[in-house]
Amino acid sequence: MTARTTTQLLAALSLVGVAAAGCSADEPAPAPAVAPSSVAAPDPLLGAPITDSGVLAAAMLGLGDLPDGFSSIPDPVQDLGLDPAPEYDSPDKSGTDPAECAAVLAPISEQRSGAASNAVARFSGPNFSSIDEDAASYPDTGTAEAFTAVQQAWAGCTAFSGTDADGVSVDYALAGREQSSVGDASASIRLTTSSEGFTLISDVVVAVVDSTVVQVVVSDQSGLEPETVTAVAEAAVERIRSVTPSM
Repeated sequence: MTARTTTQLLAALSLVGVAAAGCSADEPAPAPAVAPSSVAAPDPLLGAPITDSGVLAAAMLGLGDLPDGFSSIPDPVQDLGLDPAPEYDSPDKSGTDPAECAAVLAPISEQRSGAASNAVARFSGPNFSSIDEDAASYPDTGTAEAFTAVQQAWAGCTAFSGTDADGVSVDYALAGREQSSVGDASASIRLTTSSEGFTLISDVVVAVVDSTVVQVVVSDQSGLEPETVTAVAEAAVERIRSVTPSM
């Protein structure tokens, strides 16, 4: 779990907390968690890597691929031309326990180095929902290795904890989820993030598209409909497939 991802989730949780202040309800006991399944990458891969990050960025999800009410979140540096955020004197208290669980939801290009190209797109929606997409394209065996690395991180992090930059505690519970196959191969989890009594649910689909690995994270207070998650993941796959070079 990267510091940026933790901060985004906590920001959403803090807003949920404000909206839910003064309300309480008895919640049923959660069902036993299902372990994430392991899926192999296709061999051989069906398409060549995308070598231009600009091309891959242009193939990220657009507003027309998303449910109504979503808007794009521009990158302050790349999209708005702002200077990088300054370093502050106060120490960064963000982290995860165990430390290796920082990989959960981290961009694919950070989980496996050597990408020929990579790109990220982020969107905010109604009622504290969000949709995040990142993708990385690899030469040779990199695609299969990246797909495997993501699933290995999931397998070792079914329950972990962390803190944000200010030291606020966060608890995470990760479980496998049923998802029809997307792309050439795909795997899926549900990550439940809890902090100070409030919860955010993220449904995650990671798919292989030719020589590219794409990660789609759909987050909401109670989880969006499975049909919505599938439709967004399929749109992400189709857009990347449309710009993949032939072998």
